[in-house]
Amino acid sequence: MSLDHGRRASGRGKAMLPPRWFVVTFWHAHRALVRLTKGRVGLWRPKPDGWGALWLTTTGRRSRQPRQVLVGYFEDGDDYVTMAMNGWGAAEPAWWLNLQAHPDAVAQTRDGVRPVRARRAQGPERERLWARWAQIDKNLDAYAARRPTETAVVVLEPRDRTSTGGRS
Repeated sequence: MSLDHGRRASGRGKAMLPPRWFVVTFWHAHRALVRLTKGRVGLWRPKPDGWGALWLTTTGRRSRQPRQVLVGYFEDGDDYVTMAMNGWGAAEPAWWLNLQAHPDAVAQTRDGVRPVRARRAQGPERERLWARWAQIDKNLDAYAARRPTETAVVVLEPRDRTSTGGRS
């Protein structure tokens, strides 16, 4: 594994992704299913060897209106960890741009709803969390190499902890 995890990198193996139209169609259908069932179907807890799915509500950076997106995640203590990958497309996902402007959000998992504050993992923490994702997804580095910029590892901390002196 290279030291520039998630950056445009070496020509190491080409992992196959479904066509972009398929990825987009799948996520639209998945979002509709979660919306129709109010989260009873389509959200799942992470397993030791896999990620879960959560429903994230952000505040639009320009509109200031609620925006909802489904993201994959795993748990790191009390935190949820996700990646700003946009289906491995080149552009930054809108939800990540929204969180950079307004870091307070709401995460809904199978276990309930939690107010969270988002931040980008940096340095050794990012390396550790990236390595954890790589255990879950063996093609992670190859997928990330398709993106022109480093893929942000996003930590969603419980808001009650961040407002009372948690990590910043």
